[in-house]
Amino acid sequence: MDVDGGGQDDVVSDGPGQQLQNHNQANGIRPGSPSSSGSGNGSGGSITAENWCNTQVKVIKFNYMWTIDNFSFCREEMGEVLKSSSFSAGTNDKLEWCLRINPKGLDEESKDYLSLYLLLVQCSKSEVRAKFKFSILNEKREETKAMESQRAYRFVKGKDWGFKKFIRRDFLLEEANGLLPDDKLTIFCEISVVCETVNINGFSTATKVKIPSPKLTEDISNMLESSQFSDCIIRVDDIDINAHKVILASRSPVFQAMFNHEVRESQSNIVEIKDFHIDVVREMLKYIYTDFSPNLEKMAGEILAIAEKYNLDRLKIMAEQSLCNSLSVENVCEYFVIGEMYSAEALKTNCLEFINMNAVDVMNNENWNDFVINHPLLLERLYRNIVQLHRPPIINGSGSRKRPKISYSP
Repeated sequence: MDVDGGGQDDVVSDGPGQQLQNHNQANGIRPGSPSSSGSGNGSGGSITAENWCNTQVKVIKFNYMWTIDNFSFCREEMGEVLKSSSFSAGTNDKLEWCLRINPKGLDEESKDYLSLYLLLVQCSKSEVRAKFKFSILNEKREETKAMESQRAYRFVKGKDWGFKKFIRRDFLLEEANGLLPDDKLTIFCEISVVCETVNINGFSTATKVKIPSPKLTEDISNMLESSQFSDCIIRVDDIDINAHKVILASRSPVFQAMFNHEVRESQSNIVEIKDFHIDVVREMLKYIYTDFSPNLEKMAGEILAIAEKYNLDRLKIMAEQSLCNSLSVENVCEYFVIGEMYSAEALKTNCLEFINMNAVDVMNNENWNDFVINHPLLLERLYRNIVQLHRPPIINGSGSRKRPKISYSP
């Protein structure tokens, strides 16, 4: 397994640095030597079994991000350890994990590297098996320098597996490589845990019938594209889109009210939308007809607004989630205002949390003054929230921030 920054081979190893044998060799299998059960009917046709068993290996997948501020100041010597907080896949999961690193290597052999391991902290079973992938996030929050286990390893309580030579220290510390933005090391870990193995038994029927894949969504989407059997018009800036009352009314309480009562839209069969761009309206109609919004991330703020207007609750939550996932120092004030305008409570809560954790950067951003001047009531709510949370931003003498500890319940 190749490790970046040094060009050397590395293998998954346990904490003391013991290397694993190749899985096939450990079981007496020579690489490149296929084995045969001796069965088979020799025919080239499709084989149908009278009885069968489907073994399902159930796997839970989750991830974890660990950020270490002021990484270049880590004073740990060779063999000394930094550990993350404990984490799990969910509130009902009895497995607890943590990440640990040796900033200056685990031993003499790896002293020029950063060593990285996944540790099983708590476990209610005798053992669990898990695969894992480590990567470093660069300044654009992109995964780089990824290494992963090629199979599921056996973990017991207190056992760790990982990479003794994860990345060379000189490569990591080189500013031009962009792996330590603002001297922060961000490690991203993806874990797949084997939960249980289930056997499902069955037998074949005398006649096999292949059922075609469902086409309802595709067929209804084609009605929007072809305008077939349309009975109303959505008009935006002199552009007409043919639509179907029954579909609009079944999906949106607002459209249902329009077509049920003696209003202009019901009599003329024309719905004029003047407060949204044509692309936003098309995206809303795409969702109404298919339950999907392929361009949601490109216009999440506008989609949230139009979903609020036409009572499209699921679309509104989808847009809200997209905005929450893209919060940054530059846009958090704008998104906070959007959340207030359209009663997006989850978005407002996420914005408050983000501002509280990144107060210095947010207040130094050019958008902060506009927010303070134009939205004093929201500013007051922000300060009240900080007081209620009892988590004001902590600033040390050098002006750097310490991130408060937060526990999330997925």
